[in-house]
Amino acid sequence: MEETIKDLKERRSIRKFQDRQIDEADLQQILEAGMYAPTGMGMQSPVMAVIQERETIAKLSRMNAKIFGNEDIDPFYGAPTVIVVLADKSRPTYIEDGSLVMGNLMNAAHALGLGSCWIHRAKQEFESEEGKELLRQWGIEGDYAGIGHCIIGYPDGERPEAKPRKENYIYRV
Repeated sequence: MEETIKDLKERRSIRKFQDRQIDEADLQQILEAGMYAPTGMGMQSPVMAVIQERETIAKLSRMNAKIFGNEDIDPFYGAPTVIVVLADKSRPTYIEDGSLVMGNLMNAAHALGLGSCWIHRAKQEFESEEGKELLRQWGIEGDYAGIGHCIIGYPDGERPEAKPRKENYIYRV
């Protein structure tokens, strides 16, 4: 239990990655952790699309940068793996469900010595015609909303230190 709490406290967003793909065994453990995230009424509304092919990652990066309003950046920071988390909009807890999957993915990556970061704008990407076409190509059918992109890779550099926690974070009632 102490190791779990330590991992939860020490995980940080990583925005610089080595130019090598993550191990398949690690990826499988991370995905399994995502599959076991809590979901409303156990209905498992999220799905995960794993992208490791550079051309597809570059396409998603361009789409994301355009939505961000700066097409000169790589919002995925050169990460070799992107896991897009989507959730079925027919479930009233789809946002929460997908967010919990994202948290499990990032915490599992950290526990395995990998870096990760939650990249936003998946909602807008997959509302677009280009995004909907990607979902069709990937075989994802239904009314899914993009929740986030979990970028994963081997960190290139030191892990950031935690910022001090704010005052009044907790109120006991």
